[in-house]
Amino acid sequence: MNRPIRRIGAVFAILLLAMIANVTFIQVFKAADYRDRPGNQRQLLAQYDRERGPIVVSTDAAARSIETGDTLRYQRVYSNGELYAPITGFYSLVYGATGLERTENKILNGSSDLLFVDRTKQLFAGRQIQGGSVVTTINPDAQVAAYEGLGTKVGAVVAIEPSTGKILASAQSPSFDPNILSTHKPAEIRTYYESLTADPDKPLLNRPIVALNPPGSTFKLVTTAAALASGRFTPDSLLPGPKTYQLPNSTKRINNWNRTACGPGGMVTLRQALAISCNTAFAWLGNELGADALRTQAQLMGFDSRFELPLRAARSTFPEDPDAPQTSLSAIGQYEVRATALQMAMVGAAIGNKGVLMNPFMVQEIRGPDLSVLQTTQPSVFKQAMTAANAATEAELMVNVVNNGTGSNARISGVDVAGKTGTAQTGNDRPSVAWFVSFAPAQNPKVAVAVCIEQAGTSEISGNGLAAPIAKKVMQAILKQS
Repeated sequence: MNRPIRRIGAVFAILLLAMIANVTFIQVFKAADYRDRPGNQRQLLAQYDRERGPIVVSTDAAARSIETGDTLRYQRVYSNGELYAPITGFYSLVYGATGLERTENKILNGSSDLLFVDRTKQLFAGRQIQGGSVVTTINPDAQVAAYEGLGTKVGAVVAIEPSTGKILASAQSPSFDPNILSTHKPAEIRTYYESLTADPDKPLLNRPIVALNPPGSTFKLVTTAAALASGRFTPDSLLPGPKTYQLPNSTKRINNWNRTACGPGGMVTLRQALAISCNTAFAWLGNELGADALRTQAQLMGFDSRFELPLRAARSTFPEDPDAPQTSLSAIGQYEVRATALQMAMVGAAIGNKGVLMNPFMVQEIRGPDLSVLQTTQPSVFKQAMTAANAATEAELMVNVVNNGTGSNARISGVDVAGKTGTAQTGNDRPSVAWFVSFAPAQNPKVAVAVCIEQAGTSEISGNGLAAPIAKKVMQAILKQS
């Protein structure tokens, strides 16, 4: 064999080894990844031949499969599709899956290891493989109250059971109809999907857990918790609350919403400052505490962390290194502080649950096709966000907000409601954002609620006027109080 032939042979040998290595890598290490990608049409077509399990709210199926009699044997249908869309997502032939349809796909299509025994039984019995059931934590009454309360407003509502972290409601407006995205008519699916993606109000955005907005004065709950934790302040501590506040090291000033001083001689107690949402007092307090103390308290309440419900929530943030004027603005929920409705519901839940913040979750149980329980989510602690004594003190301050301050529209007869209003400036052409964070009953809360209204279609924007009535309806639905 001469030298050129040996070289050509060596090149082909290298190419052959490279091809074998690549094929081995794909088949052994990447096969499952490629197979499970949402856009894998071959996998989707195979799965349409199986009866996909239901997504259950209380005892009813919010999503289930029906036989079609055509080439694709099963089709996904949704009861009250727009109501539960932020939870179920959709299961589309064209666009794959979102929501629990995506995160719980292996359970729903029957391929999860949890369903191995069921698959084996079905195989030996000669039956078609069925998927398992995903039972959510959603309370249908609370979900309806939240969705109907939002109406035509652009916004989101999240309700949590403080003692466990169960998500009781996760509603948004606008929403979308997953039934249209789950038909077997690709042209109809594409037309509807394109109309949704072109909508400036972004109905496909999972607003309750993904949309980030400045929390405005509801962040004063975090600042108050930091003040109590410092040991330097009590509810009766006097704070400066002048008509306007000169930001340190800056020529800029901030005002109170009513452009008056917050108390006699421009002095106000911490209790009264929270009740009337005094900007100048909390801006001053923010600089007294410092950015590190505010950030530490915010992180104890879930900021700067990621949560999976199993739907992935956006990370709410506190600024990394604010200077003195930026710290003042951060203390009142402005500058670069950003939060989801989920995050602010968690702030309320932590205060209501004696300072213990539970990890939020949305799936209660996984069940087999025979409805046997295969897995139950156990509540788990995220952080001890504040001492029980400070939590009780702050809860009392929040009751005062509702009974004697800016949160009057959340009052429920015979029930102590704890709450905090917020109206956040967005700093651009968008209107201000209206917030309300609450829990009830204040001494032993069954529910914590956060309402965020991004656009209400009105010039009168306030947390008490727009968001508190919705929170009240959700709390009433859980407490079954009129």
